[in-house]
Amino acid sequence: MSLKKYALLTSLFLFGIMTAGCAGAGSDKQTEADRPVAAEFVKGTALPVSFTDPRVADMKGVAANNRLQLFADDQSGVIAVLDKNSGEVWYSNPPKRESDKLATGINKDLLSAQLKIDFHNAFGQLSSVNSYTDSVIHKQVRFESIPNGIRVTYQFGTDEKTADDIPIKLTKARLEELKGKVDKTGQRALTIAYKEDTDPSVYVRNDSLAGIQLKRTLQAFEDAGYTDEDFRKDLEALQLEQTKPEPRIFRASIEYTLDGDSLVVKVPASGIHFSDEYPINTISILSYFGAEGEETEGSLFVPDGSGALIHFNNGKINYSSYKQRIYGSDLTMESVNDGVWEEKARLPVFGMIRREGAFLGIIEEGDSVASVNADVSGKLNGYNYVYPSFYVINKDQVTLDANGQERSSPRYQENPTKSDFTIRYAFLGGDEATYSGMAQYYQQYLIKTHGLPEPKSASESTNSGGDAPFYLQLIGNISKNKHMAGIPYKALEPLTTFKQAENIVNQVQKRNIRNIKLQYSGWFNKGLDHQVPDHVSVDRAVGGSKALQEFISFARDKDLSFFPDVYIAEARTSDGFDVTKKASRTLKGDPAAIYPIEPVLNQRDNTKAPSYVVSPRYLMKIVDSMLNELDGYRLEGISLRDLGNRLNIDYRANHQIDRTESESISNQALTRIRERNLKIMANGGNAYAFPYVTDITNAPMTNSGFKIEDEAIPFYQMVVRGYIDYTGMPYNLSTFNDMNQYILKCLEYGSGIYFKWIHEPNDSVKDSDYDDLYAVNYEQWLDQAAQIYGNVNEVLGKVHNQKMISHEKLSDGVFKTVYENGIYVIVNYNQSRVQADGINVEAGGYVMGGVQK
Repeated sequence: MSLKKYALLTSLFLFGIMTAGCAGAGSDKQTEADRPVAAEFVKGTALPVSFTDPRVADMKGVAANNRLQLFADDQSGVIAVLDKNSGEVWYSNPPKRESDKLATGINKDLLSAQLKIDFHNAFGQLSSVNSYTDSVIHKQVRFESIPNGIRVTYQFGTDEKTADDIPIKLTKARLEELKGKVDKTGQRALTIAYKEDTDPSVYVRNDSLAGIQLKRTLQAFEDAGYTDEDFRKDLEALQLEQTKPEPRIFRASIEYTLDGDSLVVKVPASGIHFSDEYPINTISILSYFGAEGEETEGSLFVPDGSGALIHFNNGKINYSSYKQRIYGSDLTMESVNDGVWEEKARLPVFGMIRREGAFLGIIEEGDSVASVNADVSGKLNGYNYVYPSFYVINKDQVTLDANGQERSSPRYQENPTKSDFTIRYAFLGGDEATYSGMAQYYQQYLIKTHGLPEPKSASESTNSGGDAPFYLQLIGNISKNKHMAGIPYKALEPLTTFKQAENIVNQVQKRNIRNIKLQYSGWFNKGLDHQVPDHVSVDRAVGGSKALQEFISFARDKDLSFFPDVYIAEARTSDGFDVTKKASRTLKGDPAAIYPIEPVLNQRDNTKAPSYVVSPRYLMKIVDSMLNELDGYRLEGISLRDLGNRLNIDYRANHQIDRTESESISNQALTRIRERNLKIMANGGNAYAFPYVTDITNAPMTNSGFKIEDEAIPFYQMVVRGYIDYTGMPYNLSTFNDMNQYILKCLEYGSGIYFKWIHEPNDSVKDSDYDDLYAVNYEQWLDQAAQIYGNVNEVLGKVHNQKMISHEKLSDGVFKTVYENGIYVIVNYNQSRVQADGINVEAGGYVMGGVQK
């Protein structure tokens, strides 16, 4: 049965009306006939033993290289990796799990599982199966040797029949006929299974049938030779509708291969099979890989914001476990009320640090549909663990009106995610078994896989010099509510013209602020919330096309990096945008609308006009048109507000674009921009954008502060520094109420300075939708900006374009950051003087040291 047919039957069941079934999207829509059907499951033979090791008792050596050995237990599905350098063994499941005193029932079983599948039932409710309870116990697991490793295939569930495989009612004549074909045991079973209805000529099924009585009833029907044709005729005789359920069977494979210092784990999309009656929502992979118990010291690393540590056994058992989607949420799945703030997980990584060693998990395929999950001991079991899960099919609820009654029906995306799910587990030992070592490893991994741009050098251009970058965002013009003769209308209000921008730059440079990177927003297509840039018309309110050309020349003369700012993936206004044709669709079939966040309530405000998610299928057309229109200006850079920051799906019926496809399209668009020799300043900066960008604004400078987390770390910064310049959010709009704290954060995280300004007074934004621009008049910030820059540049000017090679917490509120050229800085956030590394550091102060190489 296809998903569309399934949703149709569900709607009919709920409402008694004819309605469309599953809306989704898929340019190559699959039907049940199109989708690969799993062949009958064949159990495998025993794995051959290539080698053994007493450190991994009762497991078979199946693959090895110069660094690692892979072992497997072909009865339980458990695998282990031996690091020959350190002697450390990493297990897919805790070796002492049977003695765990806290886990019971299904939680006990999950400690032995390698895969867990969450799926929806007929009513859209989530259920789950796992590879231990639903596969290994039933001996439905097959092992095969593959180059450098093994493949393990699981069948979850069995095709055992249920009560729904026999009619809900039978005529008395048919029941007597069946009894005449079976022995006394069968006759008794049928007598128990069917009771006389109010109509004495009809018998109704006893729906409390279970256990041995159900088995005997099913056996009686089989012994009587009861066929599917008999089933159909009995329903027709009583004018009944009943569909035999498809077996709740799932199939998935997991491949383990050794690659240098890493174990590569893959769940191929081609090996995932399921009935359309039970669509898979998520697959969790190796939930307990490397899991450590209550007796071990260490930390879990999660990619929340700049990075965060969750210490083993931290006692936070009353708080929610950690779960975050990589690259943030999908706007097509957000509800009107969604708006809770949190930092995004911008890197597809996770890991574990323990005393003897560490592993770094890198999600290589399926990262855009992945989530990272983590928890500590003391809740469901006695272990600390971190693992990835992947979305296969998303679901939403559709409300329909049937005879004046509103009922909800599940609606699913039409096609599963078109991606394998692959994780690389890299093993680190010795001095590398720290979060700094993990960050360096990931940086080198990105370099090898072309995931970072060419490294920067202090002499690469005249406008980088040896100075820390000073990022400045200027707002050109906004749309503002005005009145004429009592009639309201909207007009463009200039906040900073190009000429005024020149004046601000001159005043900034007079204060010895150098290496300025100017981001100019609200300059074309009707202001800050401009029309989609498939055409470019410079706003007259800020000076028009001629003024832009003059400012570009001014920027070159002043050695200024200029980045005009654009939205591409989000239509900030419906003006000039065909919402019906070009907006992404939600699972409900509506255009994906994004309402502004009301800051007081921290939720979406549906009383204001929304913006819309641009369907990824139109991104390349928009980018090409925009670049052609900008050609004549001879720009050297461009600022992208959303292209490196958001990934969205289009669920349009028969034209679905899933998130992995959306990521590919975004990469194509970024490539096209770089091919025009434009430097790219990205907002937020997700990992897939790294190869294309030169600068990142609003980079994560902390974690979300989830209660289960213990520390924020600059993992993100240690990965990109030396390759991409970056800064956090603008100081004048940040939560810092102490200039000194901001300076310390920039020094600790190696970040540039950032301000957002306008030329006009602050009250110029009154009667507009830009409440966030509350302290942005440049004059009140000039001197403070110069003071901040002077302090930060004193240190970071000496390490400009240098990698951050380590970061360490020396004590509470005291951190040490070391750069590639030997320079280090120790910062003290405390209100009292401390001694760190034998050095006195004043309250709220910092000390720079080291010998520059």
